[in-house]
Amino acid sequence: MAETEITTTEREPEAQPEDEPRPRSFREMLRSAEIDGRLAGMLIALAIIWVGFHFLSGGTFFTPRNLWNLSVQTSVVAIMATGMVLIIVERHIDLSVGALMAAVGMVMGLLQNDWLPRAIGFDHPWTWVISLVAGLVLGALIGGFQGGIIAYLGVPSFIVTLGGFLVWRGVAWWLASGQTIAPMDSNFRLLGGGAEGTIGGTWSWIVGGLACVGIVALQVMKRRQRAKYGFRLRPFWVEIALGVFACAAVLGAVAFLNRYYLPPLLAEQRGAPPGAQISLGLAFPVLITLAVTVLMTFLATRRRFGRYVYAIGGNPEAAELAGIKTKRTVLRTFMLMGALVGLAGAVQIARLNAAVSSLGTGMELSVIAAAVIGGTSFSGGIGTIPGAVLGALVMQSLVSGMVLMGVEAPLQDIVVGAVLVAAVTLDTIIRRRAT
Repeated sequence: MAETEITTTEREPEAQPEDEPRPRSFREMLRSAEIDGRLAGMLIALAIIWVGFHFLSGGTFFTPRNLWNLSVQTSVVAIMATGMVLIIVERHIDLSVGALMAAVGMVMGLLQNDWLPRAIGFDHPWTWVISLVAGLVLGALIGGFQGGIIAYLGVPSFIVTLGGFLVWRGVAWWLASGQTIAPMDSNFRLLGGGAEGTIGGTWSWIVGGLACVGIVALQVMKRRQRAKYGFRLRPFWVEIALGVFACAAVLGAVAFLNRYYLPPLLAEQRGAPPGAQISLGLAFPVLITLAVTVLMTFLATRRRFGRYVYAIGGNPEAAELAGIKTKRTVLRTFMLMGALVGLAGAVQIARLNAAVSSLGTGMELSVIAAAVIGGTSFSGGIGTIPGAVLGALVMQSLVSGMVLMGVEAPLQDIVVGAVLVAAVTLDTIIRRRAT
């Protein structure tokens, strides 16, 4: 019987189709390019707000006059928001900024109208310098006093600054018995902007050009530093795109703001021929805000103090065990906040040309909202200075747009409060999903 040899042929595995590259989401693209998703989202939201209000207001929002005023109005909130970021990052809060602004502003007003004229006369060249320095020092001392109670006595910042909210408002009224102190020193008024407190069109272009040079230089330095320590580099095209976008935004803003001209009567008083158009350019409050933003960003990201602040906010116990002097850092943070409130108060009373006891009413809500909308988390350890400034611009854009539409003040408060709650809710959801 013939044996039948049965051979089993091994089947080769069928060729599997190659996996097609999965399209990356927008968030993944931003992450690969190392772009802050929140910052990009805020820019998109700001663009939507501007375009929406432009149509709803009948085409009056996107005018050089309105955007110039918007830039000046944003400055006061933005200056204080840069300090509020560090306060919230440390897991604290400051509810006294509006009342403190009123008290410090009243002191600066009395210095210019009553105390200094008795010693050196009216409109002395040093009056504005002495008043400004006094406001900064007084703000820092009061902020340090509150910070000392919080840091060394362990009293919650909410209670301490809530007490300050009441105390400093009362002090502002008591200093002048509720009277309005006006006018301010002629040189001091330049801090508030207006027709006189600007640098003109030519100097605005120079500032814009220097800003673009600084942006490019910062990109080059950061890329070289990352390469030096072996960190992953962003694609070169991303660097170029970001640089072009940032410079285009700066120069575009300067070009648009330079289209806001002096009134003809004031132009003729300055010796301009009839019909001449003289650009106001960038206002001093805007320049002050830009300088504060750069300085605070450097302090928060490049100095030991800033690293300590974020370490405390991330984990206070671990920061203490790591040898960080947490109490002293908290004290310095509140002193810095107080100095920024003094600077913002100087800009505000210079802009109003008067010091009143009701100065800064409700300002604490705007400042906290600007920081939170800008990405600062109440859980601590997260927040950026540029984000807070952009948050201040978003807040003021909402208010400005509603004013142009004729929305009543109570409804404006409702919108601002709703936006604040929505921002905190969004932050909570994002952190929960990340966890």
